[in-house]
Amino acid sequence: MRNYDLSPLYRSFVGLDRMANLIDAASQQADRTNAYPPYNVVQLGEDDYRIDLAIAGFSDDEIDIESHQNVLTVKGHKAPTSNDETHYLHRGIAERGFERRFQLADHVIVTGAALNHGLLTLTLRRELPEALKPRKIEIGDISKQNVIKSTPSRKRKAA
Repeated sequence: MRNYDLSPLYRSFVGLDRMANLIDAASQQADRTNAYPPYNVVQLGEDDYRIDLAIAGFSDDEIDIESHQNVLTVKGHKAPTSNDETHYLHRGIAERGFERRFQLADHVIVTGAALNHGLLTLTLRRELPEALKPRKIEIGDISKQNVIKSTPSRKRKAA
């Protein structure tokens, strides 16, 4: 386990301290992550993504999906079975609850979720607001444009 001191980043990232916090949190979380449930992250297009989680044995009503402040949280609540008559020789199927968090980039929203054959599929899309999209500025003739000319104001002389 390696610990990195990221404090120099805070001095260099003026106004980007959120980015430094994300890098710091990701490095700390990598050491203590739980591998359950396994998942894939797939980029389908320039702005389209998909997350697949293998959650065999869970039904729709045992799963909670929440997106809040750029964090997508998927929780599974498995009710304990009280069947004492079953004698397992090997119990390899995990029937435990889980919580998996994904840090989403700005303007990424969850557009859908589906559970099929033990695979939870979440579809995501990045939607930039019009104000953040690049726009083309046409070059025109300045003589045909309305240009506001300012004149210097004159101070009154004291009488």
